[in-house]
Amino acid sequence: MNHFKIVLCVFFATVLFSSCKQHQEARRPVSQSSGSFMKQSIARNKKLNATEKDQIDSIIKSNPSIKYIASKKGYWYSYESRNLTDSLTPKKGDIALFDYEIKDLKGNIIYSEVELQTQVYKVDKQDIMMGLRDGIKLMRKNEKVNFLFTSFMGYGFHGDNNKIGTNEPLFCTVTLHDFMPEATYNAQIQSNTVGKVNTPIKAKSIIKDTLTN
Repeated sequence: MNHFKIVLCVFFATVLFSSCKQHQEARRPVSQSSGSFMKQSIARNKKLNATEKDQIDSIIKSNPSIKYIASKKGYWYSYESRNLTDSLTPKKGDIALFDYEIKDLKGNIIYSEVELQTQVYKVDKQDIMMGLRDGIKLMRKNEKVNFLFTSFMGYGFHGDNNKIGTNEPLFCTVTLHDFMPEATYNAQIQSNTVGKVNTPIKAKSIIKDTLTN
C-alpha cells in the first residue's frame, strides 16, 4: 500500500513538473516576439524620423536667405516678425491668444487661419500639438514665426483624424497676439462681455476687444 502511494505521488509530481515546463516554454516565444516587435518598431520610427528631417533640411537649404533656428526639442523655426523690445514669453498657466495656419511641406494649406480661428490657449494646461506647445513658449508678443515640425512633433502616426494624414511633417505659421495671467484674462473677458452670452473660444469680437485693450 505504501509502495502504491509512493508511485502515485511520483506520477502526480511528474505530471505537474511537465505541465509547468510546457507552460513556461509556451510563453517564451511570446516574450521573444514582443521584444522583436519593439525593436522593429523603434527601428522604423528612427528611419521615418531621419527621412522627415532630410525633407525639412532640403526645405531649409532651398531658402538660404531665411535663417532657421534648430530647437532643442527637434523642430526648426524662423521669424517673419520679431519683437526685440520685450523679453517676456508665455509661461505655464498664462492665457495665450494666437492665430496660426498649417501647411504641408509642399506649401499646400491644410488649415487656414480663418478656418482655425483665434486660439485661446492655457499654456501647458491644454492638449495641443506637441510642437506648438513648446514653440509658443519661445515667442514674444506680436511675433510671427514659421515652424517646421516632424510628424513626431505634430500629430504622429494617427494624424488628426481629419485633414492631417499619417506621419505627416508640418509647416506652421503662428502669430502670437498677446498673453497674460489667467486672472487678468478672465477680468478682461468679464469686462467685455457685460450683457453678452458667449464663450471665449468662439467670441471673435470679444477677443479682438481684449487684444486692443
